[in-house]
Amino acid sequence: MTKRKTWPVALTIAGSDSGGGAGIQADLKTFAALGVHGTSAITCLTAQNPKHVLGVEPCPPKMLARQIEAVFAELPPCAVKTGMLYSAANIRVIADFFESRSIRSRVPLVVDPVLVSTSGKALLNPSAKKVLTEKLFPLATLVTPNLDETGALLGKTPRTLEEMQAAAREIHRRFGCAALVKGGHLRHGPAAIDIFYDGTTELKLSAARISGVRTHGTGCTYSAAICAALAQGNNLPQAVRIGKKFITSAIGHSYRIGKHFALGQISKSTRQ
Repeated sequence: MTKRKTWPVALTIAGSDSGGGAGIQADLKTFAALGVHGTSAITCLTAQNPKHVLGVEPCPPKMLARQIEAVFAELPPCAVKTGMLYSAANIRVIADFFESRSIRSRVPLVVDPVLVSTSGKALLNPSAKKVLTEKLFPLATLVTPNLDETGALLGKTPRTLEEMQAAAREIHRRFGCAALVKGGHLRHGPAAIDIFYDGTTELKLSAARISGVRTHGTGCTYSAAICAALAQGNNLPQAVRIGKKFITSAIGHSYRIGKHFALGQISKSTRQ
């Protein structure tokens, strides 16, 4: 009789991208590529493509709560990530769920603080930012802001490696969670460098910059890869390294879709 392999479960709580390059769709592709069964709770529907976000329709908070409850009831995840949350009400649903069930001590939570789309569309209501930082960040195992998001959170956008290091430490000091400050938009030098800090360990994650490719959904995919690695039992520094390797490979294997690029198929070597 064939012995069935057991896959760990991960949950993404995020928005749906009708263009297929970011959000829930990117997260589920990433989970599958890394040998993790993906579950989802959709926070909002978006009408979007790689160029524009044409509309956003948030999920009612009660329905979001039911999605999360349904997953935990029968498919308890080994790790959870959040992406586009959009409204203060939906952020409260997630924070209340984690707090009320003491889930924080058992399930790692990766928070990708999605504030603005690549095309410039606001993906978080202004009133929700305070709830995000005060309610959800303190429950997070890791937050993964890019440079612009770091600037929005701290009031100053890092422009140098030293400023990124200081920002990661400041996020940890303010909110009590580990930080991964992503420097992909810092166009100085041939490397794309990210800084991780968890209060004890600081990592400088460097990879050769891949030019000529404008990708959509890199932040979603990066945080999903970290979440998948945590679901497989890796510790946080190891998971961040796996995520960096995965996203670098995904960008390098990008393919064309119409006039745009999509993150590419991932070689099995990135699972190691």
